[in-house]
Amino acid sequence: FQDQAMMKTMSGGNCTLNVPAKNSYRMVVLGASRVGKSSIVSRFLNGRFEDQYTPTIEDFHRKVYNIRGDMYQLDILDTSGNHPFPAMRRLSILTGDVFVLVFSLDNRESFDEVKRLQKQILEVKSCLKNKTKESADLPMVICGNKNDHSEIFRKVRSDEGENLVSSDENCAYFEVSAKKNTNVDEMFYVLFSMAKLPHEMSPALHRKISIQYGDTFQQKSFRMRRVKDMDAYGMISPFARRPSVNSDLKYIKSKVLREGQSREREKCTIQ
Repeated sequence: FQDQAMMKTMSGGNCTLNVPAKNSYRMVVLGASRVGKSSIVSRFLNGRFEDQYTPTIEDFHRKVYNIRGDMYQLDILDTSGNHPFPAMRRLSILTGDVFVLVFSLDNRESFDEVKRLQKQILEVKSCLKNKTKESADLPMVICGNKNDHSEIFRKVRSDEGENLVSSDENCAYFEVSAKKNTNVDEMFYVLFSMAKLPHEMSPALHRKISIQYGDTFQQKSFRMRRVKDMDAYGMISPFARRPSVNSDLKYIKSKVLREGQSREREKCTIQ
């Protein structure tokens, strides 16, 4: 995740894929425990739903796209609902480009946590924006999961979720079911549209390609005979590793100090 590098490299199997730094993004998924964050990520990556619950410490995934001959990279950070290390969560927010905030429609406390997270993201990113003089928007979706449950279990009304996003055109609200795969594709489509990313990055709008095609994946002429009319492909890297904390800190520092600024700058608080 190096800002100053001209190209980013992803290694997988016997192939090396070069992605321009300007086309590399990080999606951060946040929310309380047991709300379905990892299930939504699994739907996005594999189209599958896992019934068995496994607590997440922090999971990192990477997906690379060839969209009309241009390479894109999306890193996905699936964070812990317990956030035992607040400084790490703050660093995750600082390095994020797009955000998915998840709560469970049958859990009022998880909705309250999303409200706190939304406020924290806006505060942390405002701090960074003031330092970098960037005018970039902050694309975010707030996601009420488990809408497949009976209405008698609902603890959060739809209008409450919609009120969280009503004053921000770069924030959208969806009620989804990771289990039934309801509204998940639509949610990601809107998120990528708000971020001005190719809408083909959403799960239903590109062809899933195996790592075995990696050697030819980045070629502008890359086509498969049986999908010759499709010009968007996505491939999951099975060997991706989360950038180190040191790398993330250097990335933030480079954003604050880039373009040869000579005067000392106050750092955004990580702790």
